[in-house]
Amino acid sequence: MSVVEQYARAHIVSDAAVPLVDELEAVPVTLRYDPDHDPRKVRMVLPGAGGGEWVFSRELLEEGLRAPVGSGEVRVWPCGRVQVVVEFHSAHGVSVVQFEQQALLRFLRRTYMAAAEPVTH
Repeated sequence: MSVVEQYARAHIVSDAAVPLVDELEAVPVTLRYDPDHDPRKVRMVLPGAGGGEWVFSRELLEEGLRAPVGSGEVRVWPCGRVQVVVEFHSAHGVSVVQFEQQALLRFLRRTYMAAAEPVTH
């Protein structure tokens, strides 16, 4: 099965001591899915110092497109008609990442296609 990697532009707001990026600018966030490593998880890599990598369930991302979900470190919810918010909590603070819904839908579709690929030897 193949790895899916996609860049999505997002706005990031953080209360971390070290700013991640300029909060007014949309920045590329890396979305990654590796079905061989863990077919139930997706990764988001936030840019900038201290941005970090977050791993959470693909199901959480999908459900968050329709209604608020999550607790603990990762929460996802729709914001208006075309935006989705992913909120990350860590010891360093909270980061709120706002995406265009279509970018996340495109990524999720690609992950399901990758997971359905037949294994060839």
